[in-house]
Amino acid sequence: MKKSIMIWAVSAIVYLGVVIAGYSVYASYNSKSEEHNNHATAEQGEKSDHQHSHQEQGNHSTSATSEVTPKVSYANGEITIELKDKNNHAPELEVSHEKYMHLIVVSSDLKEYHHLHPEQKGEGTYQVKANLADNSYKAFVDIQPKGLPYAIIPIELQVGEAHHAHGGNELIPDTDFTKTINGQTVELTTRSFEVNKEVTLNFDVKGGEKPEEYLGALGHVVILDEAGEKFIHVHPVSNDQTVFETQFDKPGIYKLWAEFKFHGQVNTYPFVIEVK
Repeated sequence: MKKSIMIWAVSAIVYLGVVIAGYSVYASYNSKSEEHNNHATAEQGEKSDHQHSHQEQGNHSTSATSEVTPKVSYANGEITIELKDKNNHAPELEVSHEKYMHLIVVSSDLKEYHHLHPEQKGEGTYQVKANLADNSYKAFVDIQPKGLPYAIIPIELQVGEAHHAHGGNELIPDTDFTKTINGQTVELTTRSFEVNKEVTLNFDVKGGEKPEEYLGALGHVVILDEAGEKFIHVHPVSNDQTVFETQFDKPGIYKLWAEFKFHGQVNTYPFVIEVK
C-alpha cells in the first residue's frame, strides 16, 4: 500500500514538472513572438514615416497653414528676404537640397524666370544679387523652418515703374514639347495631364547625355498655374532618371520650368501644358 502511494506521488511530481516545463517553453516562445511582431510593426511605421518625409521633401507646394511670414524687397540689384514667425522671432531653417533657401522669382506674365539661393546676412535676413528689369514679379520663398508649418505663397515684387497688365497671362499650351537650350535638347514626352491623378513628367534628354547632379538631384521642376498663384516644386523620383511625379488639383493652363545641368551650366526648359 505504501509502495503504491509512493509511486503515485512520484508520478504526480513528474507530471507537474512536465506541465511547468511545457508552460515555461510556451511562455518564452510567445514572448519572443510578440517582441518580433512589435519590432516588425515599429519598423514598418518607421519606413512609412521615412517614405512620407521623403515625399514631402520631393514635392513642395502651396499649403493651407503657415507660422512663418517672409517679406521680399529689391533695391540696388539685390533681393532681401526677411523671415519672422508668429512671435516675431527669426525662424531656424533646415537645409533642403543643399540650400537653406530656394527663391523662385517670375515676372507676372510668366516669361521671366529666376531660381536663386539667398545667403543669410543677419538674424532672419537673407540676400542675393539679381539683375531684374523694371517689371512686376512674383516671388516664392521655398524654405523648411524647423518645427513650424510653412505655406509657400506668391509675394508681389515691384521693380521700377512697370505695372502688371490686367486680364491674365493668356498662356497658349505648347504643341512642340522639344526644347533646345545652349545646344542641349530635352523633350517632355508626357502628353496627357489629368486633374486629381498622379502625373508622371518624363523628360527625354537627347544625345544620350545624363544631366549632372544639381543641388542634390538630377534636376528640378517648378510649376505655376496661369495666374501665378499655385506653386509646385518637384524633384526626380530617383537619382538616375529624369522622371518627376506630381498632381494637379484644378484643371487649367500651367507653365513649368525644368532645370538640368550640363557641363557645369544649368539650362532651364520652359513648357506650357494644359491640365484637363
